[in-house]
Amino acid sequence: MTRASRARKLATAAVYGGGGVGLAGAALVQLLREEARRARRGIESRTAQADPPTGEGVYGHYRGAPLVLAVLGDSSAVGLGVQTAAETPGVLVAAALAELAERPVRLVKVARSGGRSTELAGQVERVLPHSPDIAMVMIGANDVTSRTKPAIAVRRLAEAVRTLEAAGCRVVVGTCPDLGTIRPIAQPLRTLARRWSRQLAAAQTIAVVAEGGRTVSLGSVLGPAFATDRTMFSSDEFHPSAAGYAAAAASLLPSIADSLGVWPASADRGLRSLRRDTVRPVAQAAARAAGRTGTEVQATEVRGEDAGPRGPWARLRRRRPPEMASPAEVGAVAAGGVQVDR
Repeated sequence: MTRASRARKLATAAVYGGGGVGLAGAALVQLLREEARRARRGIESRTAQADPPTGEGVYGHYRGAPLVLAVLGDSSAVGLGVQTAAETPGVLVAAALAELAERPVRLVKVARSGGRSTELAGQVERVLPHSPDIAMVMIGANDVTSRTKPAIAVRRLAEAVRTLEAAGCRVVVGTCPDLGTIRPIAQPLRTLARRWSRQLAAAQTIAVVAEGGRTVSLGSVLGPAFATDRTMFSSDEFHPSAAGYAAAAASLLPSIADSLGVWPASADRGLRSLRRDTVRPVAQAAARAAGRTGTEVQATEVRGEDAGPRGPWARLRRRRPPEMASPAEVGAVAAGGVQVDR
């Protein structure tokens, strides 16, 4: 059995093993359906219909050929809930990456509000002609709310990562956020939403690592933090606010920069979190990362071996999220003379 096939088997187990809903009776099933309908109606009634500007363009006042950053995924990658391009995660990461790399960064965004993992193949097809150097993928929430079969969602994500990596594009995936703190979702659906989203996040990690990508947990960034700070939500109480997207971008940026070799080693010096930098079988690493803010998981080796008795090895790493530029500062780093969709 290949490393990838072992990981896919583990990914399926991560979704189904010990995580069954265990609904006891038709009455509870009906209650859950009604709660889901009520939550969706409430969210849709408050959700802005128009996406923010894409922000596509070139960032950074530097010479040379630009790095190409592709953004794929769902409404969290689009930045639904904010008004300006400078508040969206793709633009925030592009502007910060340009400063770290000291090279211009061209942002290409193919993410779509409402997107699910089954649509990633089409997004990959649209982005490949741009020869991306790095892809940032944020996906999973709609797979949970639409109850897409986890095995299908994970397989489609793995296929997208495999295609991008084969084309020479590094991939960093922000895994499914914790949906258990979304206010319009009532109990008992909220508890189940948390369970489903964390199971999917763990399965996504196993599959992405198997295909050569990295994952960063957004569960705690877009979950428990929101439970105590409502300013992290936009007006629909489902999508993040500008502050919420900045927190997500700050969690993703170190892994994106590191995958391109431009994350400064000095940024990690003296961090207590790095002393907890650990290596574990990927299934254990994925389960641990699903509930820990900004935890990166990537493949690694132990004594020259990429797998042990319990499957492929993976390294968990936590970095202190950097301070992100303000929207005004982001606008200032857009490259002069290059059209940027604002």
